[in-house]
Amino acid sequence: MRYAKRGRLRFTSHRDISRAVERAVRRADIPVAFSAGFSPHPRISYAGAAPTGVASEAEYLEIAVTRPCRPQELRAALDASLPPGLDVLDVVEARAGSLADRLEGSLWEVRLPGADPVAAEGAVKEFMTAGEVAVERLTKKGMRNFDARGAVASLVSLTADQDDHGEGGPNQSCVILRMVVRHETPAVRPDDVLMGLRLVADFAPPSPPSVTRLAQGPLDASTGEPADPLEADRVGGDQ
Repeated sequence: MRYAKRGRLRFTSHRDISRAVERAVRRADIPVAFSAGFSPHPRISYAGAAPTGVASEAEYLEIAVTRPCRPQELRAALDASLPPGLDVLDVVEARAGSLADRLEGSLWEVRLPGADPVAAEGAVKEFMTAGEVAVERLTKKGMRNFDARGAVASLVSLTADQDDHGEGGPNQSCVILRMVVRHETPAVRPDDVLMGLRLVADFAPPSPPSVTRLAQGPLDASTGEPADPLEADRVGGDQ
């Protein structure tokens, strides 16, 4: 299943989202399978969840069911049972292969209202030509240093008038960064890239960024961007 996390729901934690999904599954009367053992729980697994505070058009999960279901009927029932902002976009019947293994990279869009387009373009060039950009982030195990550059397959800087969803007033520019980041360990997030831009070029947005994941999936060799990870399940299936 592919779902979106939009609007204020981008601030919802992964734990709260999983609780909302479990309630929606019960409300929609989906025949979900349960694990065995002393404390059975719904067999719902999440793959590549976006961080709290980040919007996404490409979140994925898998639900094990006890009998065959029509994907589009399940999509409509589950979507109607979830709160606005958690929107079910696509459901297919799982076939061979691991969904998590197909999520090789993500396409991110970062909006920076009020940022200087010239400075942003220069910072992007310096970042992409750098051999390594070491950043530091606080994790559950303490501060960790890692390379933010190696996982970035592409990074471009646009301005609002080049984008279909331009924002910012007539006297305010809006820089849009679009980046394809490979899923590696440790995971490199858009905020790590922004930190890298600050380190290599002293570029920092004047206001908090707005981050959206537009896609995630197997990286297409011709486009360099994520392809549809559910395509392999769609082939030969009756959706």
